[in-house]
Amino acid sequence: MIHPYAALVTLVAFAKDRLEREEKGATAVEYGLMVGLIAVAIITAVIFLSDQLEALFNSIGGDLQDAATP
Repeated sequence: MIHPYAALVTLVAFAKDRLEREEKGATAVEYGLMVGLIAVAIITAVIFLSDQLEALFNSIGGDLQDAATP
C-alpha cells in the first residue's frame, strides 16, 4: 500500500512539472505572437512607405555612383 505522504509528494511533483511545462509553452506562444506582430508592423510600414523608400534608395544609389566615378 502506498503511504499517503508519498502519494501527496508524487502528486505535488507531478503538478509542479506540468505547470512548468505549460508555462514554457505559454512563453513560446507569447514570443511567437510578438514576432508575428513585429513582422506585420514591418510589412505594413514597407507597404505604406514604399514610394519614399524607393526614392531614398535611388538617391543613395545615385550618390554612390557619383562618389565612385573619378
